[in-house]
Amino acid sequence: MAYSQDTGLFYVPSNEWQMDIWNEPTAYKKGAAYLGAGFTIKALNDDYIGVLRAVDPKSGKIVWEYKNYAPLWGGVLTTAGGLVFTGNPEGYLLGFDDKTGELLYKFNTGSGIVGSPVTWEMDGEQYVSVLSGWGGAVPLWGGDVAKRVKNFNQGGMVWTFKLSGN
Repeated sequence: MAYSQDTGLFYVPSNEWQMDIWNEPTAYKKGAAYLGAGFTIKALNDDYIGVLRAVDPKSGKIVWEYKNYAPLWGGVLTTAGGLVFTGNPEGYLLGFDDKTGELLYKFNTGSGIVGSPVTWEMDGEQYVSVLSGWGGAVPLWGGDVAKRVKNFNQGGMVWTFKLSGN
C-alpha cells in the first residue's frame, strides 16, 4: 500500500476471495510445493477479485475504488503530482488521479505486474519504472484464481516512463 501526505489517504490493493484449506502430509519432492496443506481459492464476485481502494485512515471510509478482474498482487506508488500507480496481472501499468480515482493512464507491458512501481529523477525529469513479469507460486494456485490468470503472459522486463508534468 502507499500513503499520500497531500490527500491523507492510504491506497490499498486487496483481493476478495475465499479459500478451502486442508491438511496434507508433507514429504519433500524436488520442484514441488512443500506446504503441508492443500487449498483452492474461490472468487467472491464474478466480475472482479482485485480492488484498489483509497481509504481515509481517520474515518475508515473508502473514498474511491478500482475493481480488477484478476487479483492485485502489485505494490502501489503515490506521487506529489497527484498520481497513484499500480500494476495488474493482465500486464497493465495503471495511473489514477489520487483524489477521484479516475483512470488517467493504462499501458500494457506484455506481462503481469506484481512488483511495486518506483519513481526517480534524473537531470530534472521525473520517471516511473516498474518490473513486468511473474512466476513463482502463481502456477500452484487452484480454483477460480488459477482459471483467471492461467493464460496471462509471464515475460520479464523493466519499463520506464517519463512524466511530462501535465
